[in-house]
Amino acid sequence: MNLENYTKEQKTIDLMKANLVAIKYLIFFAIIFTVPYYLIWGNNLSESFYKGANPFLKMFFPLIVFIIGIVIHELVHGIFFAKYATKGFKSVKFGVLWKMLTPYAHCKEPLQIKHYIIALLAPLVLVGILPAILGIVLGNPGLLLFGIIFSGSAAGDIMIYNLIKKENPEDYVQDHPSEAGYYIFRKKLQHHADL
Repeated sequence: MNLENYTKEQKTIDLMKANLVAIKYLIFFAIIFTVPYYLIWGNNLSESFYKGANPFLKMFFPLIVFIIGIVIHELVHGIFFAKYATKGFKSVKFGVLWKMLTPYAHCKEPLQIKHYIIALLAPLVLVGILPAILGIVLGNPGLLLFGIIFSGSAAGDIMIYNLIKKENPEDYVQDHPSEAGYYIFRKKLQHHADL
């Protein structure tokens, strides 16, 4: 892709701030999903969906589900990056920013902003909001909790969306290779000389 006619600007978010913002989003999503759940199903939130299970399973099940949820969240990013990247999955890299224990999916090529936004928000919708809504509809406290946690876990994605949403959807964006953020490529305005 030739980006000679584009200006390049770096945008990043502070991961420490993102972790604090995640708490606010977690509270927000807990309220908006728990209230309708409670109004429909009453107080069955404390009922264990793994009653009578092995104590070892009870202790480690939430951690296992959390790790699986993180993997799914990043895979969803990767799948959508690959869908819009010209080189597909060859342009997708998965890893962890160890200083903040933050897993990531990284797209190594620029995407149009309109496509990047879809890839950015897909885990929020598919791994967070959808399971929470299913939990409400089915009266399943486990799905509800999973959805709340993974809606809140998308705080960094939401912060990046808030930075990028005002950009021209036809311009390009590329994930930053080592920071939580991106490079924005804006098309340069063409100046025509008067004849």
